[in-house]
Amino acid sequence: METESVHAVLVRLVRHPWREIVLRWNWKSAVTSALIRAVIFFVANLSAGRAAAVGAMEAEFLWRFAVAGFVGSIIQSLRRAEPLWQATLITAVVLPLLNHSIEFLVHYTRGTPKLMTSILASVCFTVIAMLFNAYAMRRGAMIIGKEGRPLWRDLLDMPRLIWGFLLWILRIQRSSQSL
Repeated sequence: METESVHAVLVRLVRHPWREIVLRWNWKSAVTSALIRAVIFFVANLSAGRAAAVGAMEAEFLWRFAVAGFVGSIIQSLRRAEPLWQATLITAVVLPLLNHSIEFLVHYTRGTPKLMTSILASVCFTVIAMLFNAYAMRRGAMIIGKEGRPLWRDLLDMPRLIWGFLLWILRIQRSSQSL
């Protein structure tokens, strides 16, 4: 697996955003993220009524479908970047901050009734989801383009990937306790 520095990846993304982000829009990330997050916003807003829940779900699905594909292309670009801690920091902190700033504005503007509950649930999901996406992409799943596989194949590998991800998290947790 060929690696490059995080700095080199970021320079490439900034210098060639059309080629590196727009044309490499990751439809797998867009579809899966939009579906899961639409459900989160529906459930978080259900206590405000069915119409409010459906409205929040639709807004989340539409904006997330567009944006998650771009975020997926950035994560895909960072999947081989070193040092791993820098790529992970960008994936787990920088991208979620940008994402949730936009998400907040979308839902604030449309008047989502359970805004803070929705955003909090989404933030909790995001950190885990983006780290998982990076983990899965480093192992060849959820990739688009010539290195990619059919989505059904990625979905079949999900139990193995989820198990490996959980073990990876436990290893990080265990090593941080020994510091």
